[in-house]
This record gives sequence, structure tokens and C-alpha cells, in this order.
Amino acid sequence: MRNFYKVKRGTRYALFFTLILCAEGLRERGIISAAEPPQATALPDSDLPGAFTTGTLEKKLAAVVTKHCAQCHGAEDDAEGGIALVGLQGTELAKRPELVKNLIGVLDRGEMPPDGEPPLDEPIRSSLVKSLREVFHESLSSRQRYGPSPLRRMNRFQYNNAVTDLFDLKCVVFTLPERTMREHQGYFRPETGKMADTVRVGNRPLGKSQMIEPRLAGVAAFPQDLRAEHGYDTQGDHLSLSPLLMEAFLHLGASITKSPDFTPKNVGIWKSFFAPPNESADINQEVQHRLKVFLSRAFRRPVDEETVTRYAIYVKRKIETGSDFTEAMQGVAAAVISSPRFLYLYDTAAEGNGSEPLDDFGIASRLSFFLWGSLPDDHLLELAAEGRLHQPEILQQEVDRMFHDRKLKRFCDSFPAQWLQLDRLISSIPNRERFPQFYFSKYRDSMHMMLEPLLVFETVLIENQSILQFIDSDFTYRSGLLEEAYGPLKSGTEQSAKLPKGEVAALTFRRVPVTDRRVGGVITNAAVMTMTSGPERTQPITRGAWVASVIFNSPPQPPPADVPPLEELTASTEQLTLREQLSLHRQRADCKGCHEKIDPLGFALENFNPVGSWRTKYQNGRDIDTAGVLFRRHEFTDVVGFKDAMLAERDRFTKGFSGHLLSFALGRELDSSDEIALDQITAASKADDYRIQTLIREVILSDPFLNKTNPAKAPVDN
Repeated sequence: MRNFYKVKRGTRYALFFTLILCAEGLRERGIISAAEPPQATALPDSDLPGAFTTGTLEKKLAAVVTKHCAQCHGAEDDAEGGIALVGLQGTELAKRPELVKNLIGVLDRGEMPPDGEPPLDEPIRSSLVKSLREVFHESLSSRQRYGPSPLRRMNRFQYNNAVTDLFDLKCVVFTLPERTMREHQGYFRPETGKMADTVRVGNRPLGKSQMIEPRLAGVAAFPQDLRAEHGYDTQGDHLSLSPLLMEAFLHLGASITKSPDFTPKNVGIWKSFFAPPNESADINQEVQHRLKVFLSRAFRRPVDEETVTRYAIYVKRKIETGSDFTEAMQGVAAAVISSPRFLYLYDTAAEGNGSEPLDDFGIASRLSFFLWGSLPDDHLLELAAEGRLHQPEILQQEVDRMFHDRKLKRFCDSFPAQWLQLDRLISSIPNRERFPQFYFSKYRDSMHMMLEPLLVFETVLIENQSILQFIDSDFTYRSGLLEEAYGPLKSGTEQSAKLPKGEVAALTFRRVPVTDRRVGGVITNAAVMTMTSGPERTQPITRGAWVASVIFNSPPQPPPADVPPLEELTASTEQLTLREQLSLHRQRADCKGCHEKIDPLGFALENFNPVGSWRTKYQNGRDIDTAGVLFRRHEFTDVVGFKDAMLAERDRFTKGFSGHLLSFALGRELDSSDEIALDQITAASKADDYRIQTLIREVILSDPFLNKTNPAKAPVDN
């Protein structure tokens, strides 16, 4: 013990905690008696001071573990959730950051100890979380390694954008239904820093005529990419390239450059790349020059002479076999946009298993695909070539420039709809007899519902507002039909109610103030309420899981495979409230833990019926009970109180939202190595009143974004 206090404080905490857990394991096995270590006696929390101080930490931790943890998380053979806290060896806790992260999470969210067990007093819980965080940060700081961003191809949305930018097309390559909201009349102008008060928008998957737009004839889109479980189509494990798909890309490239619409009128680079040179020019030199510029843009970094020559030889052979200059250049362009160097997003290989900084071209590519969903432009590539893009002040200037470029609409066309999981609304079909107001003609209100949260997101981004507007906004966008659909929940003005109600093509939305806090933000809008309900009734568990996943980035575990669905009402249950029905349904011990976590989040929204209209009673006349407790520390009785509780946890929401953005940008699932960066992003955002552009800028300036990591190498057998 004489040298013990030479160890850093965070490591001492880990050692203390581990020693106590080991002692508990020995007592359970009868190796030592329960009376031997008096410091392990379970004391009431009121007897434990709130701060952990050197010299008494062992006694305090022993009391906490004995009273609150050992019963459920004992030896490995019977530990709940597979988390055995008893019997950890020496400094093992400090070497297991994922375990420490989980411990911090369940303690910080108030999930442990579970209901029915003695609660942990707030001062003790706070001090224990603080101590564990020190252990966690210390263990991570010594690793200097982040999860590798996987080698992955462009998704369909990125491919469309990249080809459009590479050729400077005046039309799209092919129409994409995943671009949920179509812009009409050019309302999206981020350079102004102000969103228009009245906008005209179209709903691609649900509206009429929204798939009709100028595009290349004869070009068919490849199948839509699968989305990962958390909703993003940028994740590497879903973006492989099978031989069949590779062949499809070869045909796709040729169909693009051979399209009858691939003409000087629609192709901005026609004159500089496809048009024949002057008769006096040296064709070979001209081809070499044009290809060097073109390939550097397509491959997002300078290309060597050998690569340029290889493509130039292809052009020369095409001309020698009878093709004219333009046809030969179209052929080589088709080959370029089918090349793996164009299709794949990857970091240049690092030596060893550690992390190292991205080079400037890697930063340019990662930044551009994050905010623009496409290739870096010439300015980014020029800064990268000069070796200046990685400089923090230059990088911040470029991020600000990109925020004010109209290509930012691509970020708004991809991230928010996936973050909010709005594609689920497409398959929502409420019972027509019970909810006839949801249907008009052959269309559904959902085409209007889906656009409201997207317009709120775009406004927050363009005007650089606080992300807390996503929880409780003081404005929204409404169409006439949508204002009518909310029933008694009015937006605070009659202006939107005067708008036309039956639009199915270009829809008119007007910005209106929100004076009724029940409907502000993205949580309680009709789109989310409808897509998290069934055809007949609301689904509080689904709604709670959505809030946990989307708002707090803490998705629950999937339910056991043998859990039956909620039964239809019978004579014995029809007078029960939905809360009472579900209480009977979830008595299983292996379901209880998750339900304690997500049910309060779902029942808080129970005043919204399956199509998002307000109600105070169920069909059977019973009052709706929305009361609950968030993270076991914020009590609420209605949805406004629920929003207040979430705002009290604004840093938790900010960290969760930062995690969504970082995962979307890096194309991978986050792990414990990203936690320090997320904490830093949250702190920087908080210092600037949670403004969204500051948060995104901090994501880009974070270590995980600016570094690359090789996958760990497997040991070689001799």
C-alpha cells in the first residue's frame, strides 16, 4: 500500500472498485466470512457522504456494491445481462472501457439499481459516475485508437450526386425516392442565413408527380441501398459490392455517357473534356492533360502518370479503331465512373494498428461526402494540394463556406429523414373506418405530415438555431391540410388554415409560431405519432423505443423472439387503459428491464392518437394517464412536462445527436473510443447555446473525424 497513492487517482478508483468486487465474490463462495471485512458491511446511503475522498473510498464503494449490485451481478454463471461485477481481477476494470461505459450509462440514466431494489441516493450516484468517468477517460487516453471507417462504396444517393458534379450536369442522373422532400421555386438559400416564410415543396415517396424531373433518358437507377438498424444508408457493412452489382455499375456508366440527353446542353464540362480539340493541337498531349484533371476530380486526389497513361491508351485505341474523339472520351468517362477508385470511399492505408491523421485529401473527401454527399469541389482539392486544409482555421473557414452553399440541401435530403426514421411513415395505413380524416381522395395526410419535421430541420440548420428546437420549437411549418389534421392543436395563427387543403403535387407550407408547446419540435409532430402507431391503436412501446433511439441515441435491445404480440381487446380487457393492458403483458422478468426504460417515454405521448390528433380519453371513456419519470429523476404529468424533463437532460440529447452525426459521417457504428470526442463536442456546443452549426463544426474538428485507423491485424501463426 505504501506505493499505492503514487498511482493516478482514476486508476486508484478502478483498483478500489475491483478489489471490492473481488471480495464480494470470495464471500459468496464461502472462502472468507461475511464478517471478516467490516468495511464491506451494507450501510444505508444516508450514512455515506456524497464525495469520494482518498482514504475512505474503499469502505464507501464496498457498501454501495454490497447493497446495490452484488445480488444481481455476481459470478459469471448467474449474472444478469451477462454482466458479472464480482471476481474482476486487479486492473481488469480499467482495461475494459466498454464495461465501464455501460456501468456509467446505467448509473447515469438511473436504470440501475432497477425498480424494486433500494435506490441509490443522488450524491452517491453522482460521485460514483464521476469516479468511473475518470477511470474511463484515463483508459481511453492511453489507447489512441478509434474504430476504423470501413472500406465502402458510394450509396445510390452519393453516386447520383458525384456523377452530377463530376460532369456538371444540368439535370439529375436518375430520380431518387429517398430524397423525401423536393424543392420547388428555389426556397433553399443557405447563403442568406434565413429560411423563407412560405415554401413550396413536394413529397417524393407519397406525393403526385414528384418523380418527374429533368434526368438522363435511358439510365436506370441501381437498387436502393439497405439501411442499417439505426437508419443510416452510409454504413460500411451495408455497402458491399458483389460481382453482380459490379457488372451493373459497368452497364450504368456506359448508359450515362451514351444517354441521348448526355449532350453539350446538359453537360457542363462538355467543351473542356468531350469536345474535339483544335486541329493544331497534339491530340495525345490534349488527352493526357484532360484526363489528368478529370481523374484527379473523380478519384479525389492527384493521380500518377502511369494511371493517366493507362486511360490515355484506351482513348488512343478507340480512335484508332474508328471512334471519333467525343465517342472515345465518352467511353473513357464511362470506365472512370465504374472504377473502384471512383465508387469506393476509403482512407489510404496506415502502417501498423494505431490511428494516424488523415491526409488533406482524405479530409476533403470525408468532409464533402458528409455535408454535400458528393465529391470535393475544386477549392477543397486545391487547399488539400497545398497541404493547408488540415489547419484548424482553414478547415473552419471551409466548413462555413459549405454551410452557405446550396449543395447543403443534399445533407438535408439525407440525414434528417434517416435520423428521424421517417421512411416508416410510408407504410403507415391507419384504419380507414376509424380515422377517415386521414384520407382524402386516394391520398393520405402522411404526405403533408412527413414534410413538417424536415422543414423544421432545414430552418434550424440554415438559421443556425439551437438543436433544442428539435425538442421544443417556437415555430413550425404547416400546410392547410396539416393544420386541420391536428384538430384542437393549433399552431398559434390562422394563416396556415387559409392555405389550400387538397394539394397533392407542390404543397404550400407557411412558417407559423408555436404557442401550444404540446406540438413544437420533432417529437410530437403528426408524422412521428402516426408512424409509431398501428392501424387500430397507438403503440407506446414503439414510441418509447423511438424516443430512446432517436433523441437519446440509446436504443433498447430487441425483444426476445418468443414474446407474443399484444392481444386484441376482449370482454375482460376492453375497459382497461392501454397502460393496464401492457402491464399485464410485460410480466416476464427478461422484458421488465427494457420496459422500465422505454415505457415512460411512450406513455408520455399517449394523448396523441394513431394519426397524431389530440385526445384526453380512450374509446372506452377511461382517462389517459401520461405521468411518468424520466431517468428516475424528472417527474412529469403531461407531454409539456415531458419536454421540460428532456430539456433538463439537454446535454444527454446533445451527446446523442452528436453521435448520430458522427456515425453518419464516418460510415460506422461508434464505440467507447469515441466517447471522449462526443463529450468534447457536447461541451463546445453547450458553450455556444447548442447551435447546430457549431455542433456540426465540432464533429468535423473531432479526432475520430480527422483520423484514420487500420483494422487490428490478426496474429500470425509461426
